[in-house]
Amino acid sequence: MTTETCATTPWARFMERLNSDWHEKAMQIYMVVVLAHWAEHLAQALQIYVLGWNIPDSRGILGLWYPWLVKSELLHYGYALVMLTAFWLLRTGFKGRSRTWWNVALIIQFWHHIEHAVLQGQAVVGSNLFDSPVPMSLIQLWVPRVELHLFYNSVVFLPMVIAMYYHMFPSAEDEAQHGCSCAWKPRTSPAIQPTATT
Repeated sequence: MTTETCATTPWARFMERLNSDWHEKAMQIYMVVVLAHWAEHLAQALQIYVLGWNIPDSRGILGLWYPWLVKSELLHYGYALVMLTAFWLLRTGFKGRSRTWWNVALIIQFWHHIEHAVLQGQAVVGSNLFDSPVPMSLIQLWVPRVELHLFYNSVVFLPMVIAMYYHMFPSAEDEAQHGCSCAWKPRTSPAIQPTATT
Protein backbone atom coordinates (compact mmCIF):
# COMPACT_ATOMS: atom_id res chain seq x y z
CA MET A 1 0.00 0.00 0.00
CA THR A 2 1.52 3.33 -1.03
CA THR A 3 1.61 6.52 1.00
CA GLU A 4 -0.84 8.10 -1.42
CA THR A 5 -3.30 5.24 -0.90
CA CYS A 6 -2.98 5.55 2.89
CA ALA A 7 -3.58 9.30 2.78
CA THR A 8 -6.81 8.86 0.82
CA THR A 9 -8.52 6.23 2.95
CA PRO A 10 -11.69 7.45 4.68
CA TRP A 11 -10.05 6.93 8.09
CA ALA A 12 -6.97 8.96 7.11
CA ARG A 13 -9.17 11.77 5.76
CA PHE A 14 -11.27 11.71 8.93
CA MET A 15 -8.17 11.86 11.16
CA GLU A 16 -6.71 14.68 9.08
CA ARG A 17 -9.91 16.72 9.38
CA LEU A 18 -10.31 15.86 13.08
CA ASN A 19 -6.83 17.19 13.81
CA SER A 20 -7.10 20.29 11.66
CA ASP A 21 -10.49 21.77 10.65
CA TRP A 22 -12.49 20.01 13.38
CA HIS A 23 -9.85 20.04 16.12
CA GLU A 24 -11.17 23.07 17.99
CA LYS A 25 -14.76 21.75 18.08
CA ALA A 26 -13.55 18.24 19.01
CA MET A 27 -11.51 19.70 21.87
CA GLN A 28 -14.55 21.62 23.13
CA ILE A 29 -16.66 18.44 23.11
CA TYR A 30 -13.84 16.55 24.81
CA MET A 31 -13.64 19.19 27.55
CA VAL A 32 -17.36 18.67 28.28
CA VAL A 33 -16.63 14.95 28.82
CA VAL A 34 -13.60 15.75 31.01
CA LEU A 35 -15.59 18.21 33.13
CA ALA A 36 -18.47 15.72 33.46
CA HIS A 37 -15.97 13.13 34.70
CA TRP A 38 -14.60 15.66 37.19
CA ALA A 39 -18.15 16.51 38.30
CA GLU A 40 -18.80 12.85 39.12
CA HIS A 41 -15.66 12.51 41.24
CA LEU A 42 -16.07 15.87 42.96
CA ALA A 43 -19.74 15.16 43.72
CA GLN A 44 -18.72 11.85 45.27
CA ALA A 45 -16.04 13.58 47.38
CA LEU A 46 -18.61 16.19 48.47
CA GLN A 47 -21.07 13.46 49.42
CA ILE A 48 -18.44 11.71 51.55
CA TYR A 49 -16.45 14.55 53.13
CA VAL A 50 -19.00 17.38 53.36
CA LEU A 51 -22.36 15.62 53.61
CA GLY A 52 -20.97 12.69 55.63
CA TRP A 53 -22.57 9.97 53.51
CA ASN A 54 -21.31 6.39 53.68
CA ILE A 55 -18.99 5.51 50.79
CA PRO A 56 -21.39 2.93 49.23
CA ASP A 57 -24.13 5.60 49.16
CA SER A 58 -21.83 8.23 47.64
CA ARG A 59 -22.27 7.52 43.96
CA GLY A 60 -21.66 10.91 42.38
CA ILE A 61 -24.33 12.56 40.23
CA LEU A 62 -25.53 9.96 37.71
CA GLY A 63 -25.04 7.20 40.27
CA LEU A 64 -27.77 8.69 42.44
CA TRP A 65 -30.34 8.17 39.68
CA TYR A 66 -28.77 5.07 38.14
CA PRO A 67 -26.96 3.19 40.95
CA TRP A 68 -26.19 0.25 38.64
CA LEU A 69 -23.82 2.51 36.65
CA VAL A 70 -21.54 2.77 39.69
CA LYS A 71 -22.08 -0.74 41.04
CA SER A 72 -21.27 -2.24 37.64
CA GLU A 73 -18.20 0.06 37.35
CA LEU A 74 -19.55 0.99 33.90
CA LEU A 75 -19.78 4.76 34.49
CA HIS A 76 -16.15 5.41 35.42
CA TYR A 77 -14.76 2.75 33.09
CA GLY A 78 -16.74 4.35 30.26
CA TYR A 79 -15.31 7.79 31.13
CA ALA A 80 -11.77 6.36 31.32
CA LEU A 81 -12.14 4.62 27.96
CA VAL A 82 -13.65 7.66 26.22
CA MET A 83 -10.92 9.89 27.63
CA LEU A 84 -8.15 7.51 26.55
CA THR A 85 -9.63 7.20 23.05
CA ALA A 86 -9.96 10.98 22.71
CA PHE A 87 -6.38 11.49 23.92
CA TRP A 88 -5.22 9.19 21.13
CA LEU A 89 -7.49 10.52 18.37
CA LEU A 90 -6.74 14.20 19.07
CA ARG A 91 -3.00 13.68 19.57
CA THR A 92 -1.73 14.53 16.09
CA GLY A 93 -3.35 17.97 16.29
CA PHE A 94 -0.82 18.87 18.99
CA LYS A 95 2.67 19.98 17.94
CA GLY A 96 5.91 20.86 19.73
CA ARG A 97 5.67 21.44 23.48
CA SER A 98 1.91 20.90 23.49
CA ARG A 99 2.41 17.39 22.04
CA THR A 100 4.93 16.54 24.77
CA TRP A 101 2.50 17.49 27.54
CA TRP A 102 -0.42 15.80 25.73
CA ASN A 103 1.65 12.59 25.56
CA VAL A 104 2.37 12.80 29.31
CA ALA A 105 -1.38 13.06 30.00
CA LEU A 106 -2.07 10.20 27.57
CA ILE A 107 0.41 7.88 29.31
CA ILE A 108 -1.03 8.64 32.76
CA GLN A 109 -4.58 8.18 31.42
CA PHE A 110 -3.53 4.83 29.96
CA TRP A 111 -2.59 3.64 33.45
CA HIS A 112 -5.77 5.20 34.91
CA HIS A 113 -7.73 3.24 32.30
CA ILE A 114 -5.97 0.01 33.35
CA GLU A 115 -6.98 0.63 36.96
CA HIS A 116 -10.61 1.10 35.85
CA ALA A 117 -10.38 -1.98 33.59
CA VAL A 118 -9.28 -4.03 36.63
CA LEU A 119 -12.33 -2.72 38.54
CA GLN A 120 -14.62 -3.39 35.55
CA GLY A 121 -13.25 -6.91 35.17
CA GLN A 122 -14.02 -7.73 38.79
CA ALA A 123 -17.56 -6.38 38.42
CA VAL A 124 -18.14 -8.47 35.26
CA VAL A 125 -16.64 -11.68 36.69
CA GLY A 126 -18.30 -11.19 40.07
CA SER A 127 -15.12 -11.95 42.01
CA ASN A 128 -12.99 -9.27 43.68
CA LEU A 129 -9.25 -9.17 44.16
CA PHE A 130 -7.74 -9.87 47.58
CA ASP A 131 -11.10 -11.22 48.90
CA SER A 132 -12.38 -7.64 49.06
CA PRO A 133 -16.14 -7.10 49.50
CA VAL A 134 -15.97 -4.52 46.66
CA PRO A 135 -13.89 -4.32 43.44
CA MET A 136 -10.32 -3.16 44.14
CA SER A 137 -7.84 -1.43 41.87
CA LEU A 138 -4.15 -2.23 42.25
CA ILE A 139 -2.93 0.97 43.91
CA GLN A 140 -6.01 0.86 46.13
CA LEU A 141 -4.06 -1.54 48.32
CA TRP A 142 -2.20 1.54 49.60
CA VAL A 143 -4.47 4.51 48.80
CA PRO A 144 -8.25 4.65 49.46
CA ARG A 145 -10.28 4.50 46.25
CA VAL A 146 -11.95 7.92 46.33
CA GLU A 147 -8.68 9.73 47.02
CA LEU A 148 -6.83 7.56 44.49
CA HIS A 149 -9.15 8.45 41.63
CA LEU A 150 -9.18 12.13 42.57
CA PHE A 151 -5.38 11.92 42.40
CA TYR A 152 -5.47 10.14 39.02
CA ASN A 153 -7.83 12.72 37.58
CA SER A 154 -5.62 15.54 38.87
CA VAL A 155 -2.39 14.12 37.44
CA VAL A 156 -4.07 13.55 34.07
CA PHE A 157 -5.79 16.94 34.05
CA LEU A 158 -2.71 19.03 34.89
CA PRO A 159 -0.52 18.02 31.90
CA MET A 160 -3.62 18.11 29.68
CA VAL A 161 -4.26 21.74 30.67
CA ILE A 162 -0.59 22.60 30.09
CA ALA A 163 -0.78 20.92 26.66
CA MET A 164 -3.90 22.90 25.80
CA TYR A 165 -2.26 26.14 26.93
CA TYR A 166 0.76 25.56 24.67
CA HIS A 167 -1.62 24.48 21.89
CA MET A 168 -3.80 27.59 22.17
CA PHE A 169 -0.85 29.94 22.67
CA PRO A 170 1.93 28.32 20.61
CA SER A 171 5.46 29.68 20.50
CA ALA A 172 6.59 31.11 17.16
CA GLU A 173 8.42 27.85 16.47
CA ASP A 174 5.39 25.67 17.28
CA GLU A 175 2.99 27.97 15.42
CA ALA A 176 4.74 27.15 12.15
CA GLN A 177 3.61 23.51 12.63
CA HIS A 178 0.13 24.42 13.94
CA GLY A 179 -2.52 23.12 11.56
CA CYS A 180 -5.81 23.94 13.24
CA SER A 181 -7.94 26.85 14.41
CA CYS A 182 -7.33 26.27 18.13
CA ALA A 183 -4.56 28.87 18.42
CA TRP A 184 -5.70 32.19 19.85
CA LYS A 185 -4.10 34.98 17.94
CA PRO A 186 -4.14 38.55 19.24
CA ARG A 187 -6.59 40.67 17.37
CA THR A 188 -5.03 43.49 15.47
CA SER A 189 -6.98 46.65 15.01
CA PRO A 190 -7.79 47.43 11.38
CA ALA A 191 -5.50 49.94 9.76
CA ILE A 192 -6.82 53.47 9.81
CA GLN A 193 -7.92 54.37 6.36
CA PRO A 194 -6.90 57.78 5.14
CA THR A 195 -9.84 60.06 4.60
CA ALA A 196 -10.25 61.64 1.22
CA THR A 197 -9.79 65.39 1.23
CA THR A 198 -11.51 67.67 -1.21
